[in-house]
Amino acid sequence: MKVTFLGTGTSQGIPVIGCGCAVCQSADAKDKRLRVSILIETPDSTLVIDSGPDFRYQMLRAGVKDLDAILFTHEHKDHVAGLDDIRPFNYLLHKRIEIYAVPRVQEALKREFSYIFEDTKYHGLPQINMHTVSDQPFQIGETTIIPIEVMHYRMPVMGYRIGDFTYITDAKTIADSSLDKIMGSKYLVINALQRENHISHFTLAEAIEFAGRAGAEITYFTHISHNLGLHADVEKELPPSVRLAFDGLSFSI
Repeated sequence: MKVTFLGTGTSQGIPVIGCGCAVCQSADAKDKRLRVSILIETPDSTLVIDSGPDFRYQMLRAGVKDLDAILFTHEHKDHVAGLDDIRPFNYLLHKRIEIYAVPRVQEALKREFSYIFEDTKYHGLPQINMHTVSDQPFQIGETTIIPIEVMHYRMPVMGYRIGDFTYITDAKTIADSSLDKIMGSKYLVINALQRENHISHFTLAEAIEFAGRAGAEITYFTHISHNLGLHADVEKELPPSVRLAFDGLSFSI
C-alpha cells in the first residue's frame, strides 16, 4: 500500500496574500500546504480521504490517473468542496465514484451539491454511488476499512484505519474506545493545528502527547496552520518517532 499526502494544511495554513508571517513568506516548499487530503493506493483500489477546495489541483499535481472511492471525515467545506471535480474521472474511466460517509455528512453533500442528487439528470453531472459509514468495518475491494470516531469539539468526525495505517484529522478529543482501534498501528496520521489552545483541534503539545499514547512506530502531523511555524523549525522539536508531514510526502507500507 502506498500513501501520499495530497495536502497537509488548513484554510489558515495556505499562503495568504499580503501576510507577512514567516511561513507565508517561506521559500521552503514544505511550508506551502494545500487543504488536507490523502491518497491511498492499495493493490486493487485507489482511495482518497476528503476532497477539499484544492482537490482538482492536488490530483493533477500528484499525477493520479485512477480513482475508485472518496471517504469523507466530516462535512466542513475544507474537506468536501472539491467533490464536483470527480467529473473527469467519471468521463475518462467510464465509472461512478464510490462515496463513503456517515448519514449526517451525506445530508450535507445533498444540500451542497443538490444537482448531483436531483431526479432530472443532465449530461456531465458527477456520477457517484453513496455508501453509509457506521462504526463497523467495511470493504473496498480487498481492503478492509475500520472507521474510528473522534470529536472535533462537539462534532463527531470519522478517522479510518487500513491495515497498519491510521488517518485522523480535525480531532480535539479521542475516546479510549477509539484509541483501542488505533493501537497497534505502525503509521499514524493526526492533526496538529498550532501551538496555542484551540477549541476543536489538537495543539502541537496535545498531538505529541497523543502520539506517545498511541505508540505508532511513526506518527505524522497534518492539518497544519501557518501559526505552527516553519516546517524546519518544528521538526527539530519533535520526538524521534514523530514527523511533520508535507504536501507530496509519500511512503509505502
